[in-house]
Amino acid sequence: MLTARLTIDPARPVGPVSRRLFGAFVEHMGRGVYGGIHEPGHPEADEGGFRRDVIDLVRELGVTTVRYPGGNFVSGFRWEDGVGPRADRPVRLNLAWHSTETNEVGLHEFASWLDEVGAELMLALNLGTRGTLEALDLLEYANVPSGTTLADQRVRNGRPAPFDVRMWCLGNEMDGPWQLGQRSAEDYGKLAARTAKAMRQVDPAVELVLCGSSGASMPTFGDWERTVLTHAYDDVDFISCHAYYEETDGDLGTFLASATDMDRFIETVVATADHVKAVRRSSRTIDISFDEWNVWYLSRVPADLAKGIDDWPVAPPISEDPYTVADGVVVGSLLMSLLRHADRVTSASIAQLVNVIAPIAAEPQGPAWRKCTFFPFATTSRLARGVTLEVRVDGPGYVTAGYGEVPVVDAAATADDGAVALFLVNRSQDEEVEVSLDLTALGVRTVDEALTLSDPDPHAANTADRPDRVGLWPNPRAVVAEDALRVTLPPVSWTAVSLH
Repeated sequence: MLTARLTIDPARPVGPVSRRLFGAFVEHMGRGVYGGIHEPGHPEADEGGFRRDVIDLVRELGVTTVRYPGGNFVSGFRWEDGVGPRADRPVRLNLAWHSTETNEVGLHEFASWLDEVGAELMLALNLGTRGTLEALDLLEYANVPSGTTLADQRVRNGRPAPFDVRMWCLGNEMDGPWQLGQRSAEDYGKLAARTAKAMRQVDPAVELVLCGSSGASMPTFGDWERTVLTHAYDDVDFISCHAYYEETDGDLGTFLASATDMDRFIETVVATADHVKAVRRSSRTIDISFDEWNVWYLSRVPADLAKGIDDWPVAPPISEDPYTVADGVVVGSLLMSLLRHADRVTSASIAQLVNVIAPIAAEPQGPAWRKCTFFPFATTSRLARGVTLEVRVDGPGYVTAGYGEVPVVDAAATADDGAVALFLVNRSQDEEVEVSLDLTALGVRTVDEALTLSDPDPHAANTADRPDRVGLWPNPRAVVAEDALRVTLPPVSWTAVSLH
């Protein structure tokens, strides 16, 4: 059996664990909204058409913030289409996902759904095909109490109190050639700065997210961040990061080490932001909103989602990845990367929430169930509290094709008021690892729970026919003796241990 030793110094906290780290993302894409959270006529539908079984699972998932309505969709979206009487709302083309948008669910409906779920609304603005004026209109409609044409329109539409949206995304992936209204870094940086300044004249307390590059593999990456921050540094609070991972060519070893890439990505963006801070001699610090992250098998998305000017389906199935145990282990390790950088990553959104690259599946007229990625997210959201602690891992490594040598064991930890949560991944595909941790300095002695996601088949998945094929099970091999924790990790596994 392989062994690894952990060292945690409680006197060296990384940073507070923001509850916004456990956010999600809902886009008008595929069956994410229509047929996902909203399905009138379903046996579980409430009076607004929202599925109560999905609401229950979202609550269990522990989602705190939801970014909406996109994503690529937002760059062609007219927010006015989704307010007012439903019978009067226009039907539009969803150019991002080659489908038809009925606008049956808009701002009011989604905000009411979030009230049921108990999560904060994070709105994305269209800076692709629209601009500063439209952003100001939406802000006035959403946040001004009353007394203006737009605020009073909101009141007439059934929302007397403002939505009071705090977080706003200044566009989406604006360097992407797939994005409607794609812009250069110079053009976008100037537009974002103008829009941010104008929005603060309406509501000085808004928190604004600047678009970073669409991904670390983009040719624009790095220089994009530097340029847009040079223009907008003093006007925004966050810069966004987006990253998706998948197992390619059967290379499970590289896939399991995806968090290594996320670590490097975050640290590069932080370094770039701090460089701009130094050049500008600013006293402000820009944080990261990692508002799209997940496992997404992009290689399986058809190049043409639909064909022809007469083929615009409503809510066609898109990217409904089944998600395996290995996928769940990677999602757990990506959450650990976010925790490790809690000093600078203060907002994050798993993309997405229901059906579309999601931890929750919802069958049409059928049941909803938990995919493998559900379990590490729900458990981390529940247990990770207080502050993140730095964890040193002494143990074996292995060589990957994608990231070079990486440790077999990945680890993260949080501490809060006499409780410690430890999160562990075993990346070995065929060997168990016994992990040990001296608890003396941490002041904890008792294992409250130890839960492990694993399976003899790392590609096992839950399905509609077998929704409980895979789960998170108690790990009886987590014990404390002589002020030390010892826990055995199965191959390709994610484990959470809670101690007090």
